[in-house]
Amino acid sequence: MSGARHEPDTFGVTADTVLLTIRNGRLSVLLIERRYEPHRGSWALPGGFIERDEDLDAGARRELAEETGIDVEPNHLEQLRSYGAPGRDPRRRTVTIAYVAFVARTPDPTAGDDARAARFFAVDDLAIDDLGQSEGTPLAFDHARIIADGVERARAKLEYTTLATAFVEDQFTIGELRRVYEAVWGMPLHEANFRRKVLGTPGFVEPTGETAPTDGRPAQLYRKGEATSLHPPILRPT
Repeated sequence: MSGARHEPDTFGVTADTVLLTIRNGRLSVLLIERRYEPHRGSWALPGGFIERDEDLDAGARRELAEETGIDVEPNHLEQLRSYGAPGRDPRRRTVTIAYVAFVARTPDPTAGDDARAARFFAVDDLAIDDLGQSEGTPLAFDHARIIADGVERARAKLEYTTLATAFVEDQFTIGELRRVYEAVWGMPLHEANFRRKVLGTPGFVEPTGETAPTDGRPAQLYRKGEATSLHPPILRPT
């Protein structure tokens, strides 16, 4: 083994956020149009370099707010995974800590900082394939892969947690909750079977005692129950 001292390479650390919500009945992700090179004019996840004295979570929230004008609560943001393949950023070796956020509603984004524009895209319109490449809108860096991983995280969490209640208002109908599952999973669900599973899962939802008008008879309103995990889980149809 050589006794020569190895000088470590310098590299940057960034934070990127996959912010997911449901707009017009479709699972959507927030993207920004890059103002500068590399990938100027391409769409990307909101994010950027972490400052030397900055916490990772705080850096992710700061970059999201600076580039889109949207500030999320800390408990709505969770780490997804890290991405550090050589060459993923042409400027220098860069490792990104990816986050995912789930929100029921947000104001319209306002582009700022390094973003030329900011808007929501329906995930299906991005047409991300199994190799993590977008066949629709051109995406910068490896952000198609990160978005695909964030969407899969959401789909899996709907099975065994109460995440679906993060996409609805404080009071909701079972039909509104079902449409969240349909939007995230990308498939229709049997109305009666879904209702039976939700009401048969302890702590998932609880009735408010109020109703909402619908096209037919009034629908009962529910709120999020005390549970955070689902036993038994509500599994995706195969």
